[in-house]
Amino acid sequence: MVKLTPTGGVFLVIALVILVRSLLGSNVYEIILSSASLLLLLFLGVVGVWKSKKQKHMEPGWITPFPMTAVSAEESIITGLKFPMPFFFRLHFVVRGKFSPAVGVNFPVRIETSLARGEDTAKLTFNFPISGVFHGKGQLRLADIFGFFSFPCGVEQNKSVNVRSSPFFGNKIFINAQTGAEDKRTKQSSDEERYYMRQYTAGDRLRDINWKSSEKIDMLITRISPENQEKVSRIEVYFRNYGPCGAHSPSLEALWLLDRAKSRLAHFLRSILEEHSSFIFDVRSANAEWRIENTNHLDEFIEELASVSFAAPQNESLDASKSELYVFTTACDTGLPGFLMGCSPRPISLFITQPAETTGFETTELEAEKSEPQVLYRTDFLKNGIILKPGMFLRKPIAKIYAAASRVETISTETRL
Repeated sequence: MVKLTPTGGVFLVIALVILVRSLLGSNVYEIILSSASLLLLLFLGVVGVWKSKKQKHMEPGWITPFPMTAVSAEESIITGLKFPMPFFFRLHFVVRGKFSPAVGVNFPVRIETSLARGEDTAKLTFNFPISGVFHGKGQLRLADIFGFFSFPCGVEQNKSVNVRSSPFFGNKIFINAQTGAEDKRTKQSSDEERYYMRQYTAGDRLRDINWKSSEKIDMLITRISPENQEKVSRIEVYFRNYGPCGAHSPSLEALWLLDRAKSRLAHFLRSILEEHSSFIFDVRSANAEWRIENTNHLDEFIEELASVSFAAPQNESLDASKSELYVFTTACDTGLPGFLMGCSPRPISLFITQPAETTGFETTELEAEKSEPQVLYRTDFLKNGIILKPGMFLRKPIAKIYAAASRVETISTETRL
């Protein structure tokens, strides 16, 4: 479909008005000027239609970065743009779609880049301020350098991408392995080669090294006797993503709280797994469960975590246990006080994202750390082609909630214009 841009439409109207007025007033100069303008529009339109139809089967490659992370200004690569460019025209790649930081919340997105003359690839920058899911359609368009016309060409490309939270920078948490539940792994004798070999670590006996296997993979491998069942520390983590959902659309303040909770959880898991590779994490949220045993599992979990939204509060019960429970939540979790009381006397480490400046309850003296507010700017959405709904520009304060646990870490958040 030929698209006359707003600029082209205004130019056409002005040229026609001048032409009519010049004919009525017999002004030769204005007749020549308006006629030349209309001929220019006609020339550009004919050339654009002709060239775009010749390339209607052109299929560009749209390569998005993986993983895609918020506030990282990552570049997508557009390939396969070998195109005999006519004079006065440039090839553009336009992406339109929606960005969903939570279920029921969709922000329109429009991002565009142009191809330099003589090049066959282009770069398109995505810079999402928070985590979520992006669904977009990419379309090549042939546009004149004056901005009068835009002609679609090539095959439309569709993409769905999870956008992870921007990294959290904070102190590492030190875990006493004895506080985690112990999980005895029982192996079948037929899987001995698979399950009773592991990478050599300091303190292993030299006589237990499997030199033959080590030579094949260029890594020291230690034999583990089948009679020795290794005890693995199992860490229980609860991501309480309760908050406004359904008919109650979350505000930008609530979305920012959830994003920072996701980021803190990812940082916690990664930092602990780097220090203790044998640890196993049992992670649960309001409506899903995961078991994380290695870095591959962790990367898969963080990718899924990007799309986790708020869930409606519900009645719940946890298995009785003396092991420590690590809870990640936000100030939107109104059922948190009752949950903490129900867990007593079980030790709880609580990581909660709270608004920086609101009225409400303060955390207890057990709070271990306070951080500087992490700020989200509304203008960051607009600068990156993301259109906020009018209601998102209004601040909707969220009250802090009372939090009492064995250990409490507060992550402060704030939204600004």
